[in-house]
Amino acid sequence: MRGVSYLAVAPEIVLSVGAVIVLLVGVFARRSVRLLGWMVGLIYILAALAIVLQWRRVDAEGAGFSFEGTIFLDYSSVGVRAILLVVAVLGTATAWEMLVGLGSRFAEGVTLILIATTGFMLMGASADLVMIFVALEIGSIALYVLAGIVRSSLAGDEAALKYFLLGSFASAIFIYGGALVYTATGSTNLFVIASGLSGVHVVRPALLLIGMGLLVVGLGFKVTAAPFHSWAPDVYQGAPSGVVGFMAAAAKIGGFAALINILTGGFERYAAAWGNGLALMAAVSMVVGTLLAIGQSDVRRMLAYSGVAHAGFIITGMVGGTVTNSGVMFYLATYAVMLVGAFAAVTTVSGPAASGSSFEEYRGLGRSSPMVAAVLATLMIAMSGLPVTTGFIGKFQVFTSAWDGGYGWLVITGLVASVAAFFFYLRLVVLMYFGKDEDSGPRSKPTRAVRSVLVFSAGSSILFGVFPGPLLAVLERTIG
Repeated sequence: MRGVSYLAVAPEIVLSVGAVIVLLVGVFARRSVRLLGWMVGLIYILAALAIVLQWRRVDAEGAGFSFEGTIFLDYSSVGVRAILLVVAVLGTATAWEMLVGLGSRFAEGVTLILIATTGFMLMGASADLVMIFVALEIGSIALYVLAGIVRSSLAGDEAALKYFLLGSFASAIFIYGGALVYTATGSTNLFVIASGLSGVHVVRPALLLIGMGLLVVGLGFKVTAAPFHSWAPDVYQGAPSGVVGFMAAAAKIGGFAALINILTGGFERYAAAWGNGLALMAAVSMVVGTLLAIGQSDVRRMLAYSGVAHAGFIITGMVGGTVTNSGVMFYLATYAVMLVGAFAAVTTVSGPAASGSSFEEYRGLGRSSPMVAAVLATLMIAMSGLPVTTGFIGKFQVFTSAWDGGYGWLVITGLVASVAAFFFYLRLVVLMYFGKDEDSGPRSKPTRAVRSVLVFSAGSSILFGVFPGPLLAVLERTIG
């Protein structure tokens, strides 16, 4: 399959063509929100069918390259696409009210979500540094625009500008790292690089290691790992709440998928070197994210710093030389769903186009909006890693992998950070159920779409926390 195989990029074709059609329909039928809604639903169904066909192709013919080795079709790339599609559907449902509020620009918002999903899907399927960079830019530029899509929001404009500037800086670091790797190896294809490094002698080892480090730094921005997380709190707080969950989850999935592809596809020989570097990044992320989250007075900033800590937990599962451990993918998939669900609750409390969400807004939420409070409490408990939730299973998996790899100190750091994180997660739960809120009246009820997201995110967090076996089995096959 080294030639052209349209099935290898079928979901991306469906989403990108669908985005163009949605944009055109939006121009000629600006008030047809219902029509566009049915179109978006059809696009997602067709993308899901394309993913099923890809899975069947890999079943029948095995993994293989296409487009001159730049795209690699295997269970892993198909699995990443499936996770991103779920996040896109949940994110679109959460953002729907905000998108409708855009009026004539409704189609633009939907198009940006589709394009961003396309870019991050390609990141998970790319076997070439140039293709990864192109896919990174496709997804990132769409997110920059989404962050500031509500023109009346100055906070959104600030978030979009910061995201763009820091994102451009990170992209420059990534492409410079790619240039150094090309100088050292003579190729940008990850499998060609791996084949060349399988020999005993490397001509320019210093350039190679520096380039590899810069690639990790560039992607560290996308996964909000410390100390490359500075954009996350401002963007999480300033961007419209309706799209923040999708933005954060999609960028994390795409970034980690590309990071795994690069480390395992091209630089597996240097696992000891990058393992120690990732361990340091994981420790810093867990400590910094947890400590800074404790002092926040805004729920969205708290979730941003929590995301920094969770990036550290995910990286912890990658340091033992077993990057493809199913626990990493389990943690990534379930945390992405939890994150979108948490922001769906924020959308209900603060409004779909709002910026910021003070802790005080959640005081007494258990009495005024029992369903939203119950879901948010469930997700906070799951993020903290308490038993019978996916958070507990995910942490157990990544900690076990790191421990087996000889990183006991990192596991202890993660356990201490997890215990400390109970404070800010349970603080919100206590405020919702035990905080007195004498002045506020009934809060707005979630829309049908948001209610579906809330139920799905909380339900899956409990279901796969109690019965993780089926999902872990699927992911084990995906990474096998």
